[in-house]
Amino acid sequence: MAGRLKNLFGTLDMTEGNPYSKLIRFSVPLLIGNFAQQLYNTVDSIIVGKYVGDGALAAVGASGPLLNLLLVLFIGISTGANIMVAQYFGAKERQSLSKTVGTSITLTLLCSLFIMLFGPPIVRPFLSLVGTPDDIFEMTAAYLIIIFAGIIGMAFYNILSGVLRGMGDSVMPLVFLIIACGINIVLDLLFVAVFNWGVVGVAWATVIAQLVSAVLCIVRVALMRDTVDVNRKMLRPEKQYVSQLVRLGLPSGASQAIFSTAAILVQNLTNTFGSFFIACNTVVMRVDGFAVMPCFTFGNAMTSYVGQNIGAGRMDRVRDGTKACIKLALAVSITLVVCILCFGPNLMHLFTDTAELVAMGARQMRILALGYIAMSITQTLSGAMRGAGDTVTPMWISVITTIVIRMPLAYGLAYLTRSPANPHGAWESIPGSLLIAWVIGATLNTILYKKGVWKKRARLPKENTASV
Repeated sequence: MAGRLKNLFGTLDMTEGNPYSKLIRFSVPLLIGNFAQQLYNTVDSIIVGKYVGDGALAAVGASGPLLNLLLVLFIGISTGANIMVAQYFGAKERQSLSKTVGTSITLTLLCSLFIMLFGPPIVRPFLSLVGTPDDIFEMTAAYLIIIFAGIIGMAFYNILSGVLRGMGDSVMPLVFLIIACGINIVLDLLFVAVFNWGVVGVAWATVIAQLVSAVLCIVRVALMRDTVDVNRKMLRPEKQYVSQLVRLGLPSGASQAIFSTAAILVQNLTNTFGSFFIACNTVVMRVDGFAVMPCFTFGNAMTSYVGQNIGAGRMDRVRDGTKACIKLALAVSITLVVCILCFGPNLMHLFTDTAELVAMGARQMRILALGYIAMSITQTLSGAMRGAGDTVTPMWISVITTIVIRMPLAYGLAYLTRSPANPHGAWESIPGSLLIAWVIGATLNTILYKKGVWKKRARLPKENTASV
């Protein structure tokens, strides 16, 4: 019994055994965890939409671009840490593994303090810059200020859950996230439905719940003494590990920065369609979060799987695992697309009873639906390349699809579809440009993965001292 519990709640060595079974065992908790993560935002939107109104729903959605932009620091650290931890774990290099974990914790603390200090003052100037509608301006500002002031919980959960996944532990981050999600739902209902705090209540519920999940992750890592050493010495950053984290994480952080910057510019276009479309887009993006969830799940799984096998020198397992993961990702994504096409209006009704909003959202979902299949290919292959240590190729693909294709296409389609009835163009230009960008991204990832440039960047430098 004890052995079974250890297998379930312990680390997972993916350098041996059937790739399908290892990936499924690792991915299922990850998928459930991503579902719970998305539930955070969805519950916020449902409660706000039902108890406060469509304006508050739009305010929560309008906060996304700035929030994502300031999170690029954590995305960079998380990506670099996940790759390094997976490779050092696969290579059984305990000292390098421990120093990587300690360095990641210290850098996360420093970045959190930076955002907590500089994030709140830029909220209102930013919202003015992107033309946030007056009727939702103050609600959006209040929401963002609270989220930034309490960003440390979100930061530590995301970084340390990435560290745990690198060691093959996808179960405990799931347990912690489910606990936090339950707290979030209870506090949402208490603060919004009972205390009538509106979007401020949603923000505080999110901050408190994420802080709980972060504390649980810290305790989990500290107790893994059979795998990693976390002490004062390991928490002291060393140049070798900081430079590796930066080298691996900077391209991913840059990709997210590019994506967020483009999202801000597209948000500026979105805002021209008014708060009604912003509210619709907010709901669709919540559903979209569930649809792309399997894509990101299998992408993260491949980063850990490939990282461990690269560390162990098992390139044959990398090839077999990638094929297996593509099949799994496509099967899940196709199933979800069918559900979205069949039940789109029903999903919209969870958030709002406004008939026009439901009809617009259902149409937007139909436009995006096939893009999720393309996204499953993109994320799986880019996850494999990142796991090998090549974070540059996915970055350039992100630049091309986001800056060169998606953003100009959104504005171009809006311009070409202007009419007296729609002076700013057709709102379909927003989801339409995204669909085209996703398809091109999948094509580029497939071509560059097959070219195999990522293999030349595989494997981190070995620790100079003897491995333990």
